[in-house]
Amino acid sequence: MHLRQERESRDFSASPGERHGTAGLVLQGLLAGLAGVAAMTVAEKLEQAVTGRPNSFVPAHTLERLLGAPHRPDRERLLMNWAMHWGQGIVLGVVRALMARSGLRGPVGSFMFLNLRLLNDQTLENATGVGAPPWTWPVDEQVVDLLHKGVYAFAAGAVADRLVQAGRHPDGDERRGSPARTRLF
Repeated sequence: MHLRQERESRDFSASPGERHGTAGLVLQGLLAGLAGVAAMTVAEKLEQAVTGRPNSFVPAHTLERLLGAPHRPDRERLLMNWAMHWGQGIVLGVVRALMARSGLRGPVGSFMFLNLRLLNDQTLENATGVGAPPWTWPVDEQVVDLLHKGVYAFAAGAVADRLVQAGRHPDGDERRGSPARTRLF
């Protein structure tokens, strides 16, 4: 092994995301998004078992409109519903990984991400004509949506913060962001 390669192989100062570049960061974000959607789905199923609330097919209706697909009954939309529910959450995890890389970490980063998730959902649902502005919803539906998206955002955030180590403060304290390291790629 050459001396330079040996030195580089012992350099632990770069995080996995930095060592593997953009592809590594994207993968970390997708994993964080997957964890967030899984946690949100479990929370939704537990809530539905308690409240008796039926499954929502708003994700399927939204994707159907985005794709220009023909209208179908809800019973025929399960795969489309899952594709939008899981796909949207997994892909948005990449944004949370970028936030972690930039030093937007912990509960504040996850709270900011919660708002981004809500904005994404509402923009797609309202732009397609599927949804209504959330302030027009009954309060109990607002609370349920906020709780579920909160579970998603904080679970995805915890995973992203753990996987993406580049946002650490120079003294190694992962609870503090790194304002000096704002390079995203």
